[in-house]
Amino acid sequence: MFKGSNVALVTPFENDKLDDATYIKLIHFHIKNGTNGLVPAGTTGESPTLSHDEHQRVIELCVKESNGKLPVFAGTGSNSTEEAISLTTHAEKIGATGALIVTPYYNKPTQEGLYQHYKAINDKCGIPILIYNIPGRSVIDMSVDTMSRLYELKNIIGVKDATGDLNRVDQTLKKMGKDFIQLTGNDDNAFEFNKRGGVGAISVTANIAPKLCSEFQKLSVMQDEKSNSEAEKLNKILQPLHHSMFVESNPSPVKYAAKLLNLCDDDVRLPLVKVTDPTKEIIKKALKSAKLI
Repeated sequence: MFKGSNVALVTPFENDKLDDATYIKLIHFHIKNGTNGLVPAGTTGESPTLSHDEHQRVIELCVKESNGKLPVFAGTGSNSTEEAISLTTHAEKIGATGALIVTPYYNKPTQEGLYQHYKAINDKCGIPILIYNIPGRSVIDMSVDTMSRLYELKNIIGVKDATGDLNRVDQTLKKMGKDFIQLTGNDDNAFEFNKRGGVGAISVTANIAPKLCSEFQKLSVMQDEKSNSEAEKLNKILQPLHHSMFVESNPSPVKYAAKLLNLCDDDVRLPLVKVTDPTKEIIKKALKSAKLI
């Protein structure tokens, strides 16, 4: 259902307002350029500073414009369980394929608290749910055992793993089997992640290099030696890009790269700011090395 190169879509702004026209262009850019799935209103989409109306709007636009051509897993997580339920049921109502729900940030729930949070959302909706485990931003880390408990529920289908710990792929595969979807949230480890049993990524870099990311993902899950060799070559091309996207806080770097490619402006909302001049040079160099500019 959800594999390959899935883009964590940036949210374009104009004068600090949601830029609908540019967002629609971005969606069609991905449809035309090989992206396998769309993830609106995630961290890369600056969900923490979107109003509720804006949050719902970007999901609605994504569902409408993709028109069934690509799956849409909407970012609907929150550190408030009631808010996460509200966003998830809205995404279901308007036709999203599923929901990507981040572990609650700041509250620091226990493993039981995590279980009850996701269970409450699961019990109120009828669409597939991907757990988004990202301790670098949320502080708390969902254990494999807790994920296994959640997998017994009707809607929990997999994880976006942004722990950076490749051993988690092995542990999760052993505990839940190959039907539990494992997507990496770290572009830079996607090659090894897929070799260990992952089936794709929710990618920041795909915002600016959809064809490269899609081709890499397709080759990286194939079992033959030729495909693995080609995937490894693409991985080497992509690594400088992946690195440049995180020299400063995401999504400021990827928005600057998108500006250079005439995809959208580089405006971000406070407390994020635009990238510094030294970072701009790193991004330009990475784009040139990948022959994107």
